[in-house]
Amino acid sequence: MEPNTIIHADNIDKIYGSGRNALRVLRGVSLSIARGEIVSIMGPSGAGKSTLLNVMGCLDGFQSGGLSILGRELSGFSVEDLSTFRNRHIGFVFQLHNLLPDFTALENVTMPLLIRRENRAAARKSALSVIERFGMLDRIGHRPGELSGGECQRIAVARAIVGRPDIILADEPTGSLDSTNSQVLMSTLFELGRENGTTIVVVTHDAGIASMTGRTITIVDGAIIGAQ
Repeated sequence: MEPNTIIHADNIDKIYGSGRNALRVLRGVSLSIARGEIVSIMGPSGAGKSTLLNVMGCLDGFQSGGLSILGRELSGFSVEDLSTFRNRHIGFVFQLHNLLPDFTALENVTMPLLIRRENRAAARKSALSVIERFGMLDRIGHRPGELSGGECQRIAVARAIVGRPDIILADEPTGSLDSTNSQVLMSTLFELGRENGTTIVVVTHDAGIASMTGRTITIVDGAIIGAQ
């Protein structure tokens, strides 16, 4: 493994169910992603893209193989240790944004920093700075139900990056957006990622978004068939 590698998966198999009902979703997946790299993962529906992203984000386990993040083998981590590790090092962007409905946009973005027990005033300042980059300062007092889908997704991306994580994993973050808003959202995310030296891995069906990344990994039927 190269010294600059931040994510390293080694021959990972992921199986749902058992016996006759067993479904092998990942088949011997091996990959390495370098610090600061921006990578897209593409493939047909059901190919295992989201499952691979969840495994890399320590949200889902696997049956065989190995996974190292930031040079640390994670197989021996407890549930609590994994939760702490994710909060410190990994930011997530989900397709349906997963914002907390009872909290304002500002509170949603501030939340990861407060979970780290950072100073409330400093957390608010950091959140406002990132929200401004996404052009959402006029919406900070609105709850998710009062925002459009595109606005919710911008707040979700701001929440993912506010803590300057080492890695951001994004699962179809522009799936509900038109092409113009998709380009603006991802351009801002990639710009912030480059400024922070953040590694970004994005699952997408959008060839335009993939073309904005430095490398595209293609997965079909749970196996990687190409990377360029």
